[in-house]
Amino acid sequence: MRNVGRRRSNSAGSSTRPALTARHPAILIAVLSVAGISVSLMQTLIIPLIPELPKLLDASPSDASWAVTATLLTAAVATPVFGRLGDMYGAKPMLITCALMLIGGSLIAAMTTALLPMIVGRALQGFGIPIIPLGISVLRACVPAEKVGSAMGLMSASLGVGGALGLPLSAVIAQHYDWHVLFWFATALGVMALVMFTTLVPHVPSRSDDRLDPIGALLLAAGLVTLLLGISKGQTWGWTSGLTLGMFGSSLVVFAVFGWWELRVPSPTVDLRTTVRRPVLATNVASVAVAFGMFGLSLVAPQILEMPRETGFGLGQSMLATGLWMAPGGLAMMVASPIAARIAAVRGPRFTLVAGAAIISGSYAAGVALLAAPWQIMLLNITVSVGVGFAYASMPALINAAVPMSETAAANGINALARSLGTSISSAVIGAILAGMTVSHAGSQVPSLAGLQTALLVAAAVAGLAAVLALLIPIARPVEPAAVEEAALADLRPRTAP
Repeated sequence: MRNVGRRRSNSAGSSTRPALTARHPAILIAVLSVAGISVSLMQTLIIPLIPELPKLLDASPSDASWAVTATLLTAAVATPVFGRLGDMYGAKPMLITCALMLIGGSLIAAMTTALLPMIVGRALQGFGIPIIPLGISVLRACVPAEKVGSAMGLMSASLGVGGALGLPLSAVIAQHYDWHVLFWFATALGVMALVMFTTLVPHVPSRSDDRLDPIGALLLAAGLVTLLLGISKGQTWGWTSGLTLGMFGSSLVVFAVFGWWELRVPSPTVDLRTTVRRPVLATNVASVAVAFGMFGLSLVAPQILEMPRETGFGLGQSMLATGLWMAPGGLAMMVASPIAARIAAVRGPRFTLVAGAAIISGSYAAGVALLAAPWQIMLLNITVSVGVGFAYASMPALINAAVPMSETAAANGINALARSLGTSISSAVIGAILAGMTVSHAGSQVPSLAGLQTALLVAAAVAGLAAVLALLIPIARPVEPAAVEEAALADLRPRTAP
């Protein structure tokens, strides 16, 4: 069997200069930053609609939650696969492919009112997520060495800007127009990205002789689908029913086969040998838990804010108001990341990961009793976002300190997968809790206050677990703030990026 890490070392350590330089680096940076904003907008596009999805799609709450879960699930599988394809065939063709799939998914969602086509469309939209790591690969290959750091910072900021703008923007569209306009807007963003990729992004030659691992990717997808189906439908089917237990059992079997297969192929989708090292394993499990906690509020807060006041606990806010109350969270995350980098330079990245997870957990625990006014929800969102900013800025630095230089891309790719798993599982678990604890209002079932509080407590417990797991990570030496900020994007790069 080939030693994957050694074989990759040449490309990883040959030079700090780009292999080719774009004629107009500023234009390239702007194009890819706009693409980053578009992709992060896509992630928040549907959040203002979450309370209305069961009615809009004529589906149960647990089924409607798959309009969110499908995008996260696709992104979890597509990110490592398209990273590999970008290394094999060049980033530009893969950027164009991702944009085409994003456009196709947006068109399907824009033209349907049925659940299944919506899930298919949202799943295809998930193929937009790999645009970010592919774009970073292009930046590192084409931007002069002295500008790479600032380019990375701008692209990092674009992710926060997109997240902050996405909620109020999508809320404005959904409140004043038919909700399908959201997906026509997404289609327009996809077309804009496609034109920019085709005309303004240079071709980056392939840098890898890897082979694609389609069996590994299919096994990963099958394991995730069966696991998330069991979680999301367990309340409806019965937690001890044969169907639910069959889903969980099938997931275990598929993941076991996935592990066996990945250890035997020369170019695995997920490099499990890197994963089992204690610092890497502890960081990745903590990443799953932090991502779980982070996404929980995205599912709970809009429900509380938009629920009618007649329920006794809803705050009766419009979709636009909900988006505006939630927007400061994205800005808080942007501010927290460089602060975390400075603290990590003194105390080490493990400290900031523990602090971030503890902030998330403590915020949720306190937030259970602070749901009576919109400003309280905003404050909860800000504090949780600060915790996420601290935690997310720390994880790649911990990974990079635990593996040889030749394995950093592979190790950070696994960490990106861990975060995607966390958000996917959170969507299914929180969705199941809210669907299983309901009250009747105006002839339909809506999440109860107890269900919403339970969801927050579960998120608090999982984030607290992340803090405990982070304590198991061996202490690494403090790192320079610039290195932490650079590492915060490393998990998004394709696996053999230089």
